[in-house]
Amino acid sequence: MNFYDSLYSQLAAMGQQRWSEQLQTILSERLLVERYGRMPEWLSALQSLPKIRPSIIALQDNVTIGSSDDLGHVNREDLTAKLQAFHPWRKGPYNFFGIEIDTEWRSDWKWERLLPFIRPLAGRKVLDVGCGNGYHGWRMRGAGADFVLGIEPFLVSVMQFQVMQLYICDPQHHIIPIGIEDVPKNLACFDSVFSMGVLYHRRSPIDHLFELKECLRPGGELILETLIVEGDQETFFMPQGRYAKMRNVWFLPSIAALTLWLKRCGFREIVCVDATRTSTAEQHSTEWMRFESLSDFLDPDDAEKTIEGHPAPLRAIFTATKP
Repeated sequence: MNFYDSLYSQLAAMGQQRWSEQLQTILSERLLVERYGRMPEWLSALQSLPKIRPSIIALQDNVTIGSSDDLGHVNREDLTAKLQAFHPWRKGPYNFFGIEIDTEWRSDWKWERLLPFIRPLAGRKVLDVGCGNGYHGWRMRGAGADFVLGIEPFLVSVMQFQVMQLYICDPQHHIIPIGIEDVPKNLACFDSVFSMGVLYHRRSPIDHLFELKECLRPGGELILETLIVEGDQETFFMPQGRYAKMRNVWFLPSIAALTLWLKRCGFREIVCVDATRTSTAEQHSTEWMRFESLSDFLDPDDAEKTIEGHPAPLRAIFTATKP
């Protein structure tokens, strides 16, 4: 099953012929069925999904594909079981032919917090770094983005995107299974670049900011969301071990410190547009994500601390411009 034929020609049309050719080799390797234990299961579940046409596709105020009336003789419980083959569902929520996919994250809340403060997406080419299953990418398309490319190294998220794409059939939205380190240097072709929930996983956050900057065209906008701590320009926190049970957390800067990092990387018009404490209503275990979640990561006696005694998750959204 080839998911990317239209992507290659679109990248070439954007002046990225070399990257297009590189991806044809990289993606055929990354999606080899025999290399990944669950790929046969995911492909089988994807291919067994019912061939029905959704009567509605709504991406602007939510992500809704079809209605329960579209199912006809399709068994709802059987369809739900097929979707559960792609567990865990982390970003959403989705309304899929009347089935509410209650994901771990209320990603719509983050979207509502940032949307009033970013440049209008109509007509823009967007890169979404660490995009998960593409929930925010669908909202970007609903907001009028001309082209959205998500990069996401976790294959289960890529396959969840393909579930939705099977019915939405949007040639202007793609997710490829690569990381930011696989993106060529100095692309300079995207109008907007999103990096949400990625920076604190990078061993070198400054290098990550430069990588994001190189993807933007001159005058393009960065939308950056990350964990932060309270403090002044010299404040950042680096946990000795785990943070909220996560092994791969490196640097949590203050708002002032991250503003300075962005300035030193050459960004302009830097604004922190939101800072919100993550709640267990926004991040939680559900029947669609049955592993531990935020309530398990916090001190049971003090919700303002993680289980390790660190400051509880506080997230900020920044916008910045590449000169």
